[in-house]
Amino acid sequence: METSFGSSRVARVLLGTTLVVSGAGCAVSQGHAAVGRSDTTDLRGTVVAVTPVVRMSRAQVGDYLGGEGLRAPRPRGGVSGLRVVYRTVSATGRPTVASGIVVLPSDDAGTLRAVSFAHGTHSGRRSAGSVAEDGQSRVAAVYYAAAGYAGVAPDYLGLGLGAGAHPYLDAASEASASLDMLRAARAVAAGQGRVLERRVLVTGFSQGGQAAMALGRQLQGGADPYLRLGALAPVSGTYDLRRAQLPASLHVKGSLDPRVSAFNLAYATVSWNRLHHLYKTPSEVFRAPYDAKMERLFDGGHEEPDIFPQLPASPERLVTPRYLHRLERPSGALLRAIRAADGTCDWAPRVPIRLYGASGDEQVTFGNTRNCVRAIRARGTRPQVVDYGTGAGTDHFATLYRALPDTLRWFRSHG
Repeated sequence: METSFGSSRVARVLLGTTLVVSGAGCAVSQGHAAVGRSDTTDLRGTVVAVTPVVRMSRAQVGDYLGGEGLRAPRPRGGVSGLRVVYRTVSATGRPTVASGIVVLPSDDAGTLRAVSFAHGTHSGRRSAGSVAEDGQSRVAAVYYAAAGYAGVAPDYLGLGLGAGAHPYLDAASEASASLDMLRAARAVAAGQGRVLERRVLVTGFSQGGQAAMALGRQLQGGADPYLRLGALAPVSGTYDLRRAQLPASLHVKGSLDPRVSAFNLAYATVSWNRLHHLYKTPSEVFRAPYDAKMERLFDGGHEEPDIFPQLPASPERLVTPRYLHRLERPSGALLRAIRAADGTCDWAPRVPIRLYGASGDEQVTFGNTRNCVRAIRARGTRPQVVDYGTGAGTDHFATLYRALPDTLRWFRSHG
């Protein structure tokens, strides 16, 4: 779940002008983005500010994606990318703001279908696709835009330019931030003379696989009067913490990378405590000396390269025996926190659905995908499944590199 495309070797064409917008997204002034309270804080999806952040020719698209290890999907032309700050709700339902990126093809097509891409785990704000030139979701949004779609990628709450701390592995807020990002994207596209179709293609990777499933459920359930779910293709998602991800992280030796598992567990514990109050002091859950570090490291200001050297080699060395026992048999606040992440597969999609993953994934056990498929089938839907298997080219990051072109081909046939 700890994810990044790495630093690109390709120069980007970045634009610095910010358009401050209101209402349905019509530009009213230029200057620096300023986010504050107003009479419209309850208007979810309302655009607060738009900043052009990338403009690429067809050749530059190929260089950009090639620098990230991806072959451009026969781009029709160039693309333009816009950072968006928009109104949404916090994990506790209060008005807040979040950010994301919308990338549009530069051709003259007036109507576009959106692909919503939800990114994998980021500990730091600066890794978000709206901010980072090589951010995972920016790369994905450019990829889909190069193929003629509108690439729409939320940062989630608390990442990018979003307010507050990120509520890691909270499915409801992942879905609400993603849905409101789609609403904002409609307004942004309209400001560019484009119309986004009603049906949305939804995908996401790792944490974003969970987020994609949660968003798909919202769209199918009619959470927005205009938007509809068109097809669903999550990748390597963390769909079942309680029965798949946590057991594999804590007990199945050699199954998952123990240091990554320690990172994910620390991040989740600190985040869950903010929402569900798991502990009064960090020493109740973290061993010394890590109890003095974790809340500071997971404050949104530290990136993965800063955090990993300060973590132990395994979850057992990170957490107290008592907390380890609680994780094995969760109850109370901890069980509520885990349930807030799980259950994203407990519904019956009425659209084409295909789940991607790999049995050889060293960060997210493929048991998540198996359990998700089992839950969906129990409700009368038979999803397609792609298992990239084991061996070379099946590690966690490789599943995303393989799945981007595979989801694109599948969306073209089924979306």
